Amino acid sequence: MKLVTSDIVKKIYTPRGTWSHKGEFGRLLIIGGSRRYKGAPALCGLAALRSGVDIVTIAAPETAADVTASFSPNLITEPLEGDYINPQNLKRLIGISKRFDAVVIGNGIGRMAKTRDTVLDLLHVLEKPCVLDADALHMLSEKKKLLRRGWIITPHDEEFHNLSGVSLSKKLEERTKRVEKFSQEFKATVLLKGYKDVIAEGNKSLINSTGNPYMTVGGTGDVLAGVCGAMLAMGVKSVHAAAAAAYICGAAGDIAAKELGPGLLATDVIEKIPEVLEQTASLNDHR
Repeated sequence: MKLVTSDIVKKIYTPRGTWSHKGEFGRLLIIGGSRRYKGAPALCGLAALRSGVDIVTIAAPETAADVTASFSPNLITEPLEGDYINPQNLKRLIGISKRFDAVVIGNGIGRMAKTRDTVLDLLHVLEKPCVLDADALHMLSEKKKLLRRGWIITPHDEEFHNLSGVSLSKKLEERTKRVEKFSQEFKATVLLKGYKDVIAEGNKSLINSTGNPYMTVGGTGDVLAGVCGAMLAMGVKSVHAAAAAAYICGAAGDIAAKELGPGLLATDVIEKIPEVLEQTASLNDHR
């Protein structure tokens, strides 16, 4: 087990060329949202933008897309027919996904049967690096063989149990072995969220120790998924993307917690991401 440090952030965030152009640093598609959960895709998208990806588009049911668009003019939306993602959206989602470098699926998507069927059908044909989070993990419980190398899943303990049938110990060494075994069997990179995050790709693992108990507030998982997606869209290898995202989100949460304590919100974590990058990365100054 190797500890994740700020060095991984420095390796990813190198100075950009003066003639850089829009899209060069990634285009990310987020598929999620529902009539009940409208804000989750917006949290995911804003976190991705704060992490440096150039373009974020959110494909969501129309009501959720409208709410997302109201969060920020920086987010592009693709409104989908219906209150929940459903089979009528599948052809459009397949077409849209081809325009992007990476995809995040699951934030606020809900557990409707038709939504599950649509997501699983999409995963059968999706050829992009992908982050699967939240209810998308629930949908995978009987379809784990859909997972592929280069994809990232971001479960907490309960979601990991639902996927694997394994109840995790609080002992770090035992947790790590379980996560490595799952990653070896199903190929995907696993980012197991917890007091110490475990990131595994096959039989190799990393441990992240940033973060704090105030980050149990709703929405921080959406933030993490967005940062993971941004990394994939920027071309970062999945295991490094997961490790860097865990470090950045935890460090941003630590800064926010010092100021806000139990009043910390997911949006506060998003707003501290640039501060983490400024402290750790090699960023050139064009001001």
